[in-house]
Amino acid sequence: MSPNRPRRRAHRRAVTSVLASAAALAAFAGLGQLATAHPAQARPGGHPDRTTDLQLLALNDFHGNLEPPAGSSGRVTEQEPDGSTKSVDAGGAEYLASSLRTARKGHARTLTVAAGDIVGASPLLSGLFHDEPTVEAMNKLGLDVTSVGNHEFDEGKDELLRLQNGGCHPVDGCYEPGRTFTGADYPILSANVVDDKTGRTLLPPYAVENVKGVKVGFIGVTLEGTPDIVSAAGVKGLKFLDEAETINTYTKVLQRQGVHAIVALVHEGGYPTSSAYNYDCDAGGSGSGLSGPIVDIARKVSPEVDTLVTAHTHNAYVCTIPDPAGRPRLVTSAASYGRLFTELDMKYDWHTHDIVRASVKGTNHVVDRTRPKAADLTRLIDHWRTLADPVANKAVGYISGDVPRTGDTTAESPLGDLIADAQLAHAQSLDSGTDLALMNPGGIRADLVYAASGGEGDGVVTYGEGFAVQPFSNTVNVKTLTGAQLLTVLRQQVSGPNAAVPKFLQISEGLTYTLDLSRPGADRVVADSVRLNGAPLDPAGTYRVAMNSFLAGGGDGFTELANGTDQLVGGDDLAALVDYLTAHSSAAAPYTPTAADRITVVR
Repeated sequence: MSPNRPRRRAHRRAVTSVLASAAALAAFAGLGQLATAHPAQARPGGHPDRTTDLQLLALNDFHGNLEPPAGSSGRVTEQEPDGSTKSVDAGGAEYLASSLRTARKGHARTLTVAAGDIVGASPLLSGLFHDEPTVEAMNKLGLDVTSVGNHEFDEGKDELLRLQNGGCHPVDGCYEPGRTFTGADYPILSANVVDDKTGRTLLPPYAVENVKGVKVGFIGVTLEGTPDIVSAAGVKGLKFLDEAETINTYTKVLQRQGVHAIVALVHEGGYPTSSAYNYDCDAGGSGSGLSGPIVDIARKVSPEVDTLVTAHTHNAYVCTIPDPAGRPRLVTSAASYGRLFTELDMKYDWHTHDIVRASVKGTNHVVDRTRPKAADLTRLIDHWRTLADPVANKAVGYISGDVPRTGDTTAESPLGDLIADAQLAHAQSLDSGTDLALMNPGGIRADLVYAASGGEGDGVVTYGEGFAVQPFSNTVNVKTLTGAQLLTVLRQQVSGPNAAVPKFLQISEGLTYTLDLSRPGADRVVADSVRLNGAPLDPAGTYRVAMNSFLAGGGDGFTELANGTDQLVGGDDLAALVDYLTAHSSAAAPYTPTAADRITVVR
């Protein structure tokens, strides 16, 4: 197998579907062993060595970042030998493809794998075309297999199946005459995603890759809590099972087929003690540098699984977590957006048909931008950019002046007000009882600038400019909070994890309060100053609060928002902004930036 090629589509599909469907029947019908292991002496070419080298290259949470991601999203932190750190620009599909191709050189047996969220929450270049460009990029750079992630369900199960199998989009159709999207050359695995009616997995639960006689089984799962973080429509009719239990079930199935080299691709992750991608996770003992859901999962996954490639938290780590038998086992993650990839080197034993656990070594590598670009990826990106430009340049609103994302008081910004108002309007169209909206400042990625960026003219807001402001494809969610909970949320801006560096939520029209910076901690939010439409906040009362899906999960230290009840999942936050601008501005009557005076700051 050439290390730089994507494998032939028809062959890959046939192998995956036959094994997966037969295995699923065996798992639940108790049919026993489905295949006989190759005898130990049957080594390709009669090679006398007992072991051979195997390389896995792993990525996760790419999120359609074909172009180099901007700002902090396009940098990684690197720890230097003297303990200091530096920031390195990283990412971009052209550089990722070049990095992977370089890493494969000299390796006769190599596979490239991923742990989900390859698509979804994507920048305009990919998101505009329902992530077809990203699937095509993954085909070119030689992805062999991936698990699903939660964002693969953003547009529902039918769209996920289309990304796997190909075909034109059911609404938008094909994007070019005579050119039909052919789908992913690699299998997308969903072992713990089951159809409620049939009990079958939505996509194959696992795949077996045969690399010059070395058979490796990959089991793909996403986090069991996926329904809590995607729209209800996206997962309608599906059930999400326990990650570890599912992996253990299919581990037994693979063993019955004589496949003992097993890797779990898990779209769930952990939280490292350092932001540096190359920190020593095991410095204080095995796995001491990692916390979070993946630690518990790893401790439950069968000892027969040789390593776990993980995702979801967008963090970087290479950690040793003991398996249920107490044996050390590597658990890895390569941050996000294609800024890193993990190289896993190991020995495969021809006699046991298994990975030699003690041989498994992992290293995260930076996808830096100093290397040559992969020319075929450049051509692909240029092709899609040509198609995207007419949409990116479409006018969606008009402004009378700059709408900046930072304000004079540092607590509130005109753009933050605009986004909060837009989310409130969107939420009220779904639930007329919605009272207010909150927006995290870190989710506002660019200013709206009055001066023309191209040929659109001064004061014109294009779709591309709106996308630059809110590129994350969060949903607008609504939850019920008590007045006491809402006060806690406001106070979490300046306390707990946010005490040292406050994160000031942007608030919708009608909500006001005083921020007294001369006071300590949480008391800086003056409790009796909080008003909603002029009325004091009632601690015992209930309020319907709109927020994006990131905040709804307790992101940025706003853990109290995760305790809200009666959640309603709405539409895309960018669409909410675009709809609001379109409805509230015109060339003759442009939108006027707010005075950003909803929060009174006392110093």
